[in-house]
Amino acid sequence: METQKFSYDNNIVRAFLYATVVFGIIGFLFGLTAALMLFYPELPEFFFGTDDTTIQSLRSGNIQGLINSQGAFGFGRIRMLHTTTVIFAFVCNSVFVGVYYSLQRLLKTRMYSDTLSWIHFWTWQIMIVAAYITFFMGINTSKEYAEHEWPIDILIAVSWIIFGANMFLTIAKRRVRHLYVAIWFYIGTWIAVAMLHIFNNLEVPLSFTGWKSYSAYAGVKDAIVQWWYGHNAVAFILTTPVLGLMYYFLPKAADRPVFSYKLSIIHFWSLIFVYIWAGPHHLQYTALPAWAQAVGTGFSIMLIAPSWGGMLNGLLTLRGAWDKVRENPILKFFVVAVTCYGMATFEGPLLATKNINKIGHFTDWVIGHVHLGALGWNGFMAFGVIYYLIPILWRTKLYSTKLANWHFWLGTLGIIFYAVPMYISGFTQGLMWKQFNPDGTLVWKNWLDTVTAIIPYFKMRFLGGLFYLSGAILMVVNLIATVRKGSFQKDVPAEAPALANIGAKRKEGEGTHLWLERTPMLLGILSLLTISIGSMVEIIPTLSLKKSVPTISAVKPYSPLELEGRDLYIREGCNACHSQMVRPFRDEITRFNGKNGQYSKAGEFVYDRPFLWGSKRTGPDLHREGGKNPSSWHYKHMYNPRSTSAGSIMPRYPWLIANNLDRSKMVDKMKLMKNAFDVPYTKAEIDSANSWADNQASRIVRDIFSEAADLKDAYAKRPKGELEKKEIVALISYLQRLGTDIKTTEIKTASNN
Repeated sequence: METQKFSYDNNIVRAFLYATVVFGIIGFLFGLTAALMLFYPELPEFFFGTDDTTIQSLRSGNIQGLINSQGAFGFGRIRMLHTTTVIFAFVCNSVFVGVYYSLQRLLKTRMYSDTLSWIHFWTWQIMIVAAYITFFMGINTSKEYAEHEWPIDILIAVSWIIFGANMFLTIAKRRVRHLYVAIWFYIGTWIAVAMLHIFNNLEVPLSFTGWKSYSAYAGVKDAIVQWWYGHNAVAFILTTPVLGLMYYFLPKAADRPVFSYKLSIIHFWSLIFVYIWAGPHHLQYTALPAWAQAVGTGFSIMLIAPSWGGMLNGLLTLRGAWDKVRENPILKFFVVAVTCYGMATFEGPLLATKNINKIGHFTDWVIGHVHLGALGWNGFMAFGVIYYLIPILWRTKLYSTKLANWHFWLGTLGIIFYAVPMYISGFTQGLMWKQFNPDGTLVWKNWLDTVTAIIPYFKMRFLGGLFYLSGAILMVVNLIATVRKGSFQKDVPAEAPALANIGAKRKEGEGTHLWLERTPMLLGILSLLTISIGSMVEIIPTLSLKKSVPTISAVKPYSPLELEGRDLYIREGCNACHSQMVRPFRDEITRFNGKNGQYSKAGEFVYDRPFLWGSKRTGPDLHREGGKNPSSWHYKHMYNPRSTSAGSIMPRYPWLIANNLDRSKMVDKMKLMKNAFDVPYTKAEIDSANSWADNQASRIVRDIFSEAADLKDAYAKRPKGELEKKEIVALISYLQRLGTDIKTTEIKTASNN
């Protein structure tokens, strides 16, 4: 058979590798900053200035610098920047490194189109930069791992489609008939992410010349779609493609074949089938229909089997090669990565069970769990791949094995110092929240008591982050030194025989899966069907049946001022620290009772686009906040939380008091809600939106002045009506509305036992 000559494209691999390293360091810095702000909330004041004489600052005595920052460096925005950098910039770029390198060699062909490769590279990096700019500006949707607004969502979809087209066309021109297991995971990943991204990010723009949009789903329906996406972003961005890398790079680094080919078949099909069902376990004890919660729990427990099948297949590949692990830092990274994957995938199903979820959800336990996977599994796999590729791409030896080993041990210490304190912190929070005195009162009535108790663990977590970042910096030094002494080869000559055309039909005696492996179109279709079954069963009934969200006649749409206040709440990322979901537990009813003493009902969220149930309680739940504190308290709390709540770790928001509210799109928002989502605003209400907002703002300001003489005196020296125009009033209107629509005091709770 004729041997064909061609070349592998290393240039695109190098570009994605550089992007991985750069964005990895940036992502770790964002994470470290967020961790620091959880025990040092005055960090922005230190840099921009403050009027608080008890705080050290580079510009002491002047808060105007902090006001001018407009919250760009507030915790809510830094957290979004951290998560999007780690997921989309660090992990995704590392996956693209591995895919572009391994796919060419597994298929014995160059990528179908160099042009498509580079369009994919640049559109992806432009998307990341655009996300940075918009997040710093407060432009976001608030949806976890999907905070990008609609133009960036479109850019992500376009870039992903280009990547997929290039991958599938490369598969079509391959010179190897059968597809290796790593490629199955690449195909499954592409299909699942495309489906998840498109359906979760269906939104209606306020205008096609602006950035603001509203989710196509509301309340409970938005919650199930978001966590179908959110959980499966972990599954199909942070797990399946990285498993593909494991199946290629771990055997290469160990110079051993995969332990069990049959186990890899079972691993792939069971994983992509089971994983997609597990999303509702993030919504246990919420207003989500009980059947969906039960399905999520069941499939989450089942998920242990395929996950551990993959872990064992990886670790057992090292049979007879454990002596190499002692000497080879690449294998060290891979072993710890796969081990962390196994630990995280055992812990996840445990957290999905109702008995454990009632303690662990909304606590730092979940943060520790997530970072065990992100730092251990994703980070260490990426580091291992980078250390494996650098000497090959630059045709030299790694500059320093000793530095690589130092990186490994610093990274491992970082994981331990991060995860263990977060577990202890989470257990502490969950138990303190639920502790009662013999007389039936809460032991820890003040939420801040449960916050100050865990601050030492926040400091230990920060130390872990420092270890991890220090190791990554050593890697950068090592890579730069290796690159400088090496010689990069853009195009690597290769040759292989052309693939004979034997047809797609199954041959006599050919195993079913062997036949499937050489028919990529059928493999892709079956993968799509396998992934879609769980999605359809969980999502379609919830979206289509009105009975899943019972109507509550007392629940009315937000007023125009409240709608603006809600958008400000989203802009500042308040949902990063506050939930809006009182679960049916005795402790939560007692703690968050507001004026009506009820847990949250599905029908209360029908006008919430997007839903804001949150995933972490650093601060207390706010769903029953309406009427709980005076409006003047909210004013002072936003200006300086420590003036109303000693020891608070909430950042300050003085720009809300300085900024005039932009009402230019207020009427358009109401019209969109009515026309696109059938929100029952009348024509008269829309026409009188500005006077409606004026009247509500005036009432709030009257309340503030009647409650706080100091504020009344301060504004007496200013132009009349000044406070009514400020953003703070709109935010207060939203906070004072929360949870006030239903009035009954009937209480039914689930047992805490």
